[in-house]
Amino acid sequence: MPRKKKTGTVASGTVFPVMKKAAPSPGRTAAREVIGKYGGRKRAVIQVLQDLQERFRWLSVETLEAVALELDVPLAHVYSVATFYKSFSLEPRGRHICTVCMGTACHVRGGTAVLEHFERRLGIPAGQTSPGGEVTLERVNCLGACALAPLAVVDGRYYGQMNESKANEVLKPILAGRDAPPASDKGPVD
Repeated sequence: MPRKKKTGTVASGTVFPVMKKAAPSPGRTAAREVIGKYGGRKRAVIQVLQDLQERFRWLSVETLEAVALELDVPLAHVYSVATFYKSFSLEPRGRHICTVCMGTACHVRGGTAVLEHFERRLGIPAGQTSPGGEVTLERVNCLGACALAPLAVVDGRYYGQMNESKANEVLKPILAGRDAPPASDKGPVD
């Protein structure tokens, strides 16, 4: 009779395989490297997860397990941190991240039309990643820059007073397969 694989669950009902000390995987090797950068401190779990998400663009179960094993903390603790903060993603994200604000100010100033335009141009609904992992489109409740409404953030760069014409310009390099303008400029673009 085949042995049943042991699993564990966390509060959300997500099922994880029970961790075991195994040969280092790419995720485990990356976790070990990043944790070393922070001196192996258990309290650096947020920074470790940020660095790993930046590297992989999301946090897989394997990555969360590797962090838990390398920091010698319960997987439930690492998972709770990863699910508490909106900036972490447990699903693969695109190389380019487009976020459209739907807060009150953005909504009344045309945020819905902006979001619909992004959906049409990118060919994906909000909350999805394009086939091939090129672009992820997200909608958020507030970006905290209401004076710039409607607001969109593309690859970390803020674009205020967004409209269809501006959206076309911002998305042009992404749709052409090139990188978006660098996010190193200071402040939002209006």
